[in-house]
Amino acid sequence: MTSRCPLTPQHLWPIAKRLCLLLAVGGLLGAPAAHGQSPADTSRIVTLGGSVTEIVYALGAGDQVVGVDASSVHPDAATETPSVGYFRQVPAEGVLSLDPSLILALDGTGPPAVLDQFRSAGVRTVLVPDTSSVAGAKRKIRRIAGLLGREARADSLIRDMEEDLEAARALRRRAESTPEVLFVYARGSGSMSVAGTGSSAEAMIELAGGENAITGFEGFKPMSAEAVVGAEPDVILMLTRGLESIGGVEGLMEQPGIPLTPAGENRRVVAMDDLLLLGFGPRLGTAVKGLTEKLHPALESTAPSSSASQQ
Repeated sequence: MTSRCPLTPQHLWPIAKRLCLLLAVGGLLGAPAAHGQSPADTSRIVTLGGSVTEIVYALGAGDQVVGVDASSVHPDAATETPSVGYFRQVPAEGVLSLDPSLILALDGTGPPAVLDQFRSAGVRTVLVPDTSSVAGAKRKIRRIAGLLGREARADSLIRDMEEDLEAARALRRRAESTPEVLFVYARGSGSMSVAGTGSSAEAMIELAGGENAITGFEGFKPMSAEAVVGAEPDVILMLTRGLESIGGVEGLMEQPGIPLTPAGENRRVVAMDDLLLLGFGPRLGTAVKGLTEKLHPALESTAPSSSASQQ
């Protein structure tokens, strides 16, 4: 019988290397993940962007939110949460000081270097797409729900949205008008602009059965008397806080060109809450239904009676 040859150091070296490699990999896999790296860790969320915050609360995860940005004004509970500044100019230190496990940021959050700082610090950071459409709002809700494991609640939110949107469509079928609507964005009388094509304001106007009175440019441009008069709007649409910042309807009527428009002559001014109107979040159906009621004279009996309908 031939005896087996004993293992020499030369034989053992390859085996030892493989064992060390297996132990190292096993240690990495078994070691606790760095704070914020686990996809399942949603215990401490910072939300950046009003609609993102609103969706997280609507999904029932508000108790996991430890910080929000300045645009997060709904629901009321969000305003009682520490604010880290405006999402487009968010300070990295303020966010990281809250020790987040997950940062949910609306597309457009920045500056980009700050997002890199979040990720370098080991905090999972997810950008949420923001598209001004019904489909975009649904995608936003489902995206966040998927991250938080709240898909069933997302289905319920979207069903409610669809019901309100169908109610808005029924209202439009009753209306006989297609008003020309001028959206005016104001933060004081010295800072006013109007919405052109491709804006979230235009998307809302069209969903409510109106037409944008400005079609000559994209986005927002400073308001001029000539552009306002030339647009001949039937209705002027504003954000509630913007209208308040210029002294209400009376202050608006003092702006160049406004009194010379059909909207100005008839004092047809509609104001709606900022995040409700332009957030494209879970209240989108409510917003479209409310705006539809306000834009069409035949439906005004269902809206509050005032010179500036507000919601």
